[in-house]
Amino acid sequence: MQHIITYAAVAIISLMAIPAQAQLPETLSDRYIRVAEMGQLVDSVNVWGDVGSSGRYLIPEDTNLPDLISFSFGYGQVRGGGSQSNVDWTKTQVEIKVSRFNENRRVVEVAYFRYLYHDPEPVEMWEFELQNNDIVTVRVRNKPSLTDYVGVIAPVLSVITTTLILWDRFRE
Repeated sequence: MQHIITYAAVAIISLMAIPAQAQLPETLSDRYIRVAEMGQLVDSVNVWGDVGSSGRYLIPEDTNLPDLISFSFGYGQVRGGGSQSNVDWTKTQVEIKVSRFNENRRVVEVAYFRYLYHDPEPVEMWEFELQNNDIVTVRVRNKPSLTDYVGVIAPVLSVITTTLILWDRFRE
């Protein structure tokens, strides 16, 4: 009787797992995010880094950088530890790098944009024309505060002090 129940449980679990396995490759491999409406001319642009949702975006032609960042759900992860809730945004710098391969000259052209988070986006970002196969990398950096320095220095001082105390104890 136990064997019949065991076989029935395995059969039910197998039947439930088959549809899940059929969906697995589609959800893992398909990282295209379509922003453009059907029938619109589109550019395919990669968005990487500290954004809410990185991936390959199908955006309408003539999309500017601030709109693209908005499509990727804005600035996401914050480097240097911590969550967004305890970040001092007045000390946060945003760095955006756009890379594109120039096939005629066989070189990679790069455009950089840097600004403080509380400042307006540079005019050049609004005027920059994204092209097909551009790679946009976003990085959010925080200027270190006193608590950041204490978080690094305190453990080092603790190790040095403990070592000195142990050294003194072993010498006795």
